[in-house]
This record gives sequence, structure tokens and C-alpha cells, in this order.
Amino acid sequence: MISQYNIHIKGLVQGVGFRPFVYRLATDMHLHGYVDNRNDGVFVMIQATPSQKDDFVKGLTTHKPDVAEIETVTVLEKPVSKPLPDFFIAPSREVDNHITRISPDIAVCDECLQDLISQPHRIRYPFINCTHCGPRFSIINALPYDRPGTTMSVFRMCPECEAEYTDVRDRRFHAQPIACNHCGPHYHLFMKNGYETVDYEEILSRMAAVLRQGGVVALKGLGGFNLICNAENEKAICRLREIKKRYKKPFAVMFPDVPTLSHYLNILPLEKEIVSSWRRPIVLLEEKQKIGTGINDGYKTVGAMLPYLPVHYHLFASSELKALVMTSGNRGDNPILTDNDAALSDLLREVDLFVEHNRDISNRVDDSIVQVVGEQPRIIRRSRGFTPEPLSLKFDTEGILALGAERVSMFALGKDKEIILSQYIGDLKNRETYLFYREALDKFCLLFRFTPRYLVCDAHPDYFSTQLALQLAQRFQIPLLRVQHHHAHAAAVMAEYGLTEDVIAVCLDGTGYGDDGCIWGGEIFRCNQSEYRRIAHLPYVPLPGGDAAAKSPWRMAVSYLKSIYGSKADYPETFIERLGESHIRQIEMLIEKGVNTPLTSSTGRLFDAVASLLGICDENTYQAEAAALLEQIAENGISRCYPINSDNPLDLRSLFDGILKDYRLSVPVSEIASVFHNTLSAMLLNIIIQKVKTERLTTVVLSGGVFQNKRLTNLLIKQLANRKISYYLSSRIPCNDGAIAVGQLYIAALKKRG
Repeated sequence: MISQYNIHIKGLVQGVGFRPFVYRLATDMHLHGYVDNRNDGVFVMIQATPSQKDDFVKGLTTHKPDVAEIETVTVLEKPVSKPLPDFFIAPSREVDNHITRISPDIAVCDECLQDLISQPHRIRYPFINCTHCGPRFSIINALPYDRPGTTMSVFRMCPECEAEYTDVRDRRFHAQPIACNHCGPHYHLFMKNGYETVDYEEILSRMAAVLRQGGVVALKGLGGFNLICNAENEKAICRLREIKKRYKKPFAVMFPDVPTLSHYLNILPLEKEIVSSWRRPIVLLEEKQKIGTGINDGYKTVGAMLPYLPVHYHLFASSELKALVMTSGNRGDNPILTDNDAALSDLLREVDLFVEHNRDISNRVDDSIVQVVGEQPRIIRRSRGFTPEPLSLKFDTEGILALGAERVSMFALGKDKEIILSQYIGDLKNRETYLFYREALDKFCLLFRFTPRYLVCDAHPDYFSTQLALQLAQRFQIPLLRVQHHHAHAAAVMAEYGLTEDVIAVCLDGTGYGDDGCIWGGEIFRCNQSEYRRIAHLPYVPLPGGDAAAKSPWRMAVSYLKSIYGSKADYPETFIERLGESHIRQIEMLIEKGVNTPLTSSTGRLFDAVASLLGICDENTYQAEAAALLEQIAENGISRCYPINSDNPLDLRSLFDGILKDYRLSVPVSEIASVFHNTLSAMLLNIIIQKVKTERLTTVVLSGGVFQNKRLTNLLIKQLANRKISYYLSSRIPCNDGAIAVGQLYIAALKKRG
């Protein structure tokens, strides 16, 4: 007997070719009914027998498009009200204030790359796309995801594109950014001498020539402008650093394909899978041979990526270069530029060629960064290719706005039973970044039909995000919850994995406002989603000069030695030669007098101190520079540790005794760095074992920016696994402060719940 079945599908089912897929599935099964997009998902009505319905629902999940993600399928049976003659695609509808998932931007697919050389109206067309690939989040203004709600709305389809767009059997059926050489966006080249052209082949030829000659190109990409140079040209790299005012931080490198990448870098199968995926993130890989001087000095790893836009493929083919530095088009800590006029004004005088396009970017997105740790992908920076994918929970989050941290800022919205995390934004102390934060927040509220009803922020009173939370609470007259920084770190991991029981949380980072007014960062908690208790921490030491100490690791070297050895502190001769006795004495006097020397238990500052003592880094020119260089210099194959106090595993005296002794015995710095990592891992393991036993818990969560250190993290999780201690480390969200908003929202949702 034929019944009518109303099927509601939620998940990532818009902008990924889902309706054409449903149409083909239904028509192949000779079913009657329709499918439409709604703001809360995809709705299908079929008139079918029970067995046909079962086969259809099964087919939805087994044959869905690769990028699509089905979260729920709800089926409601009704009597047939009016027999339908066929199956068709109905217009999109808005039914309520619920929303469906928005697809992240998707790298150009292989089929479109083939069309670039075979379809007459798309030969060499750099904005080619289909339902399987192309811009999504970066161009969307409103839901449902239809062309009028994107920045493609200003481009009127030509007859050929419109025919494809309306042909349900075509791969570009309802591909909202559909375009071709006749009707779509185009590139526009500017030169300092006033010359301009929109001829794509000439633009490619000029870019290729400039790059081969060691020049720098500004190119508008998917989520903003990029600055590009030849990765094998030292002078070009130096010039690029001068343009960006970025003098030491490593650059990411784009390779044309995996074989070329593999020539320079070691790549494991999982890493190959990630770097080649439709998300196309930057993946941190081990260097096999040097690419170019100045790209990653002091590092053994390179941030590598593959082309994700047609113009990238064309540029490699035209230039015949093997590697291109591909970095965000900005200066200093400012956000990536997206506006044509602003970018032209800021960059044209600095670069050799400036190339923009006339498709607006609605949502700016940087390249995402991933590394493999513990045989799992771990996101470091979450943006293009991942945003705005949500985390799903089992309880309601509606109306909760989490403002996040400050240095690595991201915010999060609560919608239905999901947490929607923003793209990576940056340091809110930078005015332009703060404006970007406010702009992105307004867009997310509009896009996801979100009105804040409950606010949550960091406990730090001086964060810009905290100040904004206070303003919003006053404006909307809604409750505000303040969450301790490291509790939010732990809760973020719990949210990702759906943990509800009490856990041991190991939270290691550079800074977080503590309950006692001190600066925490080496914390062991017993906690759940609503409560926490600090059960251990790294010893407090003074932070001489406050924030200045985070920029000057040598100050922390003085602080640790002064705190541990007092007046008997004996600094290495090379340390004294570099810094000078007078500077060292000044910091000692600050500590002795207690002037501007708040106490800190920060693990990040411990790394700083060791890096400076070993002569690796005395000044941080970018965040965590000293810690990163200390990890990078560490030698492989070293297994020894310095002695550990079994009664107090976090006691640091034996650690520094060992470091100073080895250094004076001229043990290679690379070996000392390795032993330091081994020892810190062993110290953490010992305290975890103690607390697992005394607290009678079996689960450990690891969070905080220090766990971006691949060496330390791999050591610790291997030891935990060997002792059959269950551990959780974030994968889909960063372990750094980019996850703070997720933890804040998770805690707030449970407090609000009851």
C-alpha cells in the first residue's frame, strides 16, 4: 500500500549537491514526490510503499555526496493527500527560525579541473565550480543557501549556465556560484606604473614572470588576499618578510602536487590524505631537504599545502616553479585583507603585481592548519575548509553566546543542540582584529538567525572579549557568566567527545587568569562540565615585568633561577655575555622588591626560560617562538631524563640542576632540549598517575596551547596508553585558546540547563 512519507534531513546537506542527488535517487526508484531546501535542512516527500521508503532512506546515507554529512533523518508517515505524477525539485522555503548547516569552502574538484580543458565556455576559467566544490561560507550572506543570498547575486547567468543550473541531471544543477567565461567574476591586474588588464592569460603570464624573477605578487583568493613569492628564492622571501613586517615566523609553502611535495618533505599516508582532502589545509610536515633559506629557519617542519583554486594550478603550470610561499595578505598582526580598494591602497606600492577579482568576500577566512599527533589529525588553526561546521551536543544550547579568549580569539554561538564556532580571528589587542571580531560576530548572528539570551566570557577582567561581554549584557539585559580560562580549556575537550563524567584535566598554556589573581598555565584539575577543583600545578615563579616577560624569555630564565637558587643563582657565562650583568641584576631586583612581578605557574613561561638558558631564543618576536624553537631543535633518539621528585613530581629543581649541569659540560643543546621534553613528559605522567589514583578517576583530558608541541604530546600520550589510562586530546577544534569559546558555551549550557 502506498503512503506519503515526509522526510526531514538535517546536517551538511545544502551547497553540496544534495537535492540533485535526492532527485536522481527518487527518479531511479520511480518514486513520486518532491524535495526542497529549507532553512533547517532538506525536506523530501515521497509517495511509496513501506519497502520503497526503507530502500530510499537507506540510499540517502549509503550513496550521499562525499562532502555531505547527514546528522538526522526523521520520517513521518501520512495518508496520501493528493497523488503526484512525478518527482520534482520544489523552490526553497523558510519555515521557522531554525537553520541548516552551511558548507565550508571546498577545493576545486577533479571533474572541474577536467572541465577547464574540455568545456568550451569554461576553458581556463578560474572561477569554475560545481555542486561538489567551490566557494561556500566565504560568499554566503543569508540562508537558505541560494544564489540571491550569496555574493554571486550580482552576476547574471548566461543562457548556457542557466541551462546547466536548471538541468537536474547536470553536475551544476543549483550550484549557486555557477559561472563561466561569459557571465562570471574575473581577475583584474594592476601595476605600479598604472598598467591594467583583465586578460586572464596575460595576468597569468605576468604573475609567472614576476615570480620567476624573484618578485612578490598580491593575489585575491577565496577568503582574502595572499602574498606570493618563489619559495626557492632567498631575496624574494626576505622582501616578503619586509612587506609583512614578519621577520622570523615560518611561512607556509604551496606545492603543485603530492610528488613534488614529497621531494622536499616526509609525508605519511594520513598526512597525505589530509593535505589532499577537499578541505586543503596547511599540514605541518617534516622537512626532508631544504626548500629555501628564510622560509622556516630554526625549524625541522614546514607548513605545506596543495592548490585549492584553479588559479593556483594555472600559476604553477605557467611559472614551472616547484614551490610558492603563500601567506596572508596583511601587515603585522592585522587581519587578512578582503576589500579590493583597501588592499589596492595598502599593497600595490609594496608588491610587483596586484591581482584582484570582482567577487566580494562576505566572510574572510585564513588557511587552516593541521598536524598529525598520536596518529590523529589535530587542528591548530580552524578556518577555511572547516568553518562553520558545528559540534553537536545532546542538549540545548540555543541563545548562548561565548566570547572566547583574547590572544587567539574565536567566538561561538549556541543554536539548537549545536555549538557553531567562528573562524580564526586573532589577537583582540590589535584594533583591526577587534573590528574584524565585531564584524564577524554581527554576520554570524544575522546568518544563523541568532539573538543572544545568555552570555559567557573569560574570567580575566581586562580581556577585550570580557569588556564586550559586559557591554552586551547591559545592552540586551541578559545574564553573563564568567568562566575560568583552564576550566574552559578542559570543557572544550569534553564537549568535543561528549564526556560527562569527572575527569583529570591537564591544562598547559602560556597564560590564564587564576582564581587567586595569579597567572595560571600549568594546571591539573579534577573537573566536570560545571565544576572544577585545582589539585596540582607547576610551582609559582615571579613574572618580572608582567606581560613584558612573555615577550622576553630571558626574564623568565632569571626568574626561575632566582626562585630556585636564590642568591646562589649561577647563570651560564654565555647567558651573562648575551644579556649583560646589569640587565640580569635589574630583573633580580624587581623580583626581590616584588615590583610588577605577578606570580605565574605557566608552562609556556617554563619553555621560555629553558630556551633562553640554552641560547636558543631570548626575545619572542611572535607568539610561542621560544617554545617552538626549543621543540624544533630537540634531537631524536634520546631517551634519558633528569631525576624526578617522586613525592612532588612537579618540583622543578632537579630539572634545572640537570639542564645547567649538562650545559656546563658542553652537552649539545639539541640533546638537552630532548632531555627536557622527556623529563617534562615524565613529570606530567607521574602527577597524572598519582591523581588518577587519589581521585579515583580513569579519564584524562589534555588541553592548552602547549599540546601543540608534537614531541611532548606524543611522548605523554604514548606513556598514558602504555599504562591503559584513557586520554582525550582535541581533534576537530584547536587545543589552544581557539577552543576557549567552545568550553565556555558547554559550561554555560549545562548551568543554564539545570
